[in-house]
Amino acid sequence: MEGNPNGDSSLLDKIHVNLLPSEVFFKFRKEIQGIRLGLNLELYNEPLNDFKAKLLVKPLADNQKWKFICSPLEQDVQVISKKIPITKFLCLQVGIGHSFEMNATGLKWKLTSNYFGDRISSVKNKTSVGLCPGVDFQFRWSVVLPEFSGGLGTDEALFNIKSGSLQLSVDRVESIFTLLPDKNHLNID
Repeated sequence: MEGNPNGDSSLLDKIHVNLLPSEVFFKFRKEIQGIRLGLNLELYNEPLNDFKAKLLVKPLADNQKWKFICSPLEQDVQVISKKIPITKFLCLQVGIGHSFEMNATGLKWKLTSNYFGDRISSVKNKTSVGLCPGVDFQFRWSVVLPEFSGGLGTDEALFNIKSGSLQLSVDRVESIFTLLPDKNHLNID
């Protein structure tokens, strides 16, 4: 749909829906004696095609707050903390890693929010769907909403709308396969 000759665009021109995920993950999990072993196969479509494979080790106990990640293709190992709540809205995650390719060790950190994305008008969420025992699908999606602002006693209008655009995208699709224990080997009395 084209905008009118005055340069104004219609409401439909401001709505963008992208259902093609930019990331597709296949995750394989096995839990052994309180430890989760994992293999992630990660496909990235945008901005350029890329593939990553990761091996993960993560303790399942509640008091363990770390995970070990080995990326053999990148020749990289990392120990990363779980997200540590700082406030009701902010979490801190820290990690230390070593790149064998560059022969370098480094520390990294990340502040994240469970509620918002890059800005306050952005909402990010994930939805999980269990297909059957041991097979789950997880969709990570985001919505960028129009922004509303205003002021009283300032040079800003009482009510201002920056309509921008409404953007909905499916950012990532994950297929999670958990290898369940064989019931024939369990001692159930």
